[in-house]
Amino acid sequence: MKHFITVLAVIATTSIFSHLNAQQIALAPVLTDYYNVKDALITSDAKATAEKAALLLKDINSVNMSAIPMKDHMAFMALKDKLAFDARHISESTDISHQREHFASLSANMASLAKQAKLSDQPIYEDYCPMKKSSWLSNDTAIKNPYFGNSMLTCGKVTRTLKP
Repeated sequence: MKHFITVLAVIATTSIFSHLNAQQIALAPVLTDYYNVKDALITSDAKATAEKAALLLKDINSVNMSAIPMKDHMAFMALKDKLAFDARHISESTDISHQREHFASLSANMASLAKQAKLSDQPIYEDYCPMKKSSWLSNDTAIKNPYFGNSMLTCGKVTRTLKP
């Protein structure tokens, strides 16, 4: 009987920790999609940017709210409409300048979310472009500016590292 109880305790503990790990990364697809939008802007590809933003919008609207810890849930709900608004505008446009304008707002809201909720198991770098006076998030310390693409690819600096 003692062995049976021990086995049950191990199974329950494993199940709880597996559930917690799933909760911790529930917002990861939103961050990954954001990075894909950023990468498309870096190459100044308006069509790819629109496509990536459409996927971001889909994932924003598909977040399983019951799989998110309450703290992350509250942070995401406070920003969801703003994130969706900018993702939708980027996805509906093929004007790279218009897409970049909405990306600045999208980035500010993603940075706010990243500071309040767990989006990744990896560090998130907040980069800043002094020419645009706007920030963006990156998964790499190398500067690749989404606001100016190849014309000013390395303009900017890492201003903050958000640890997981």
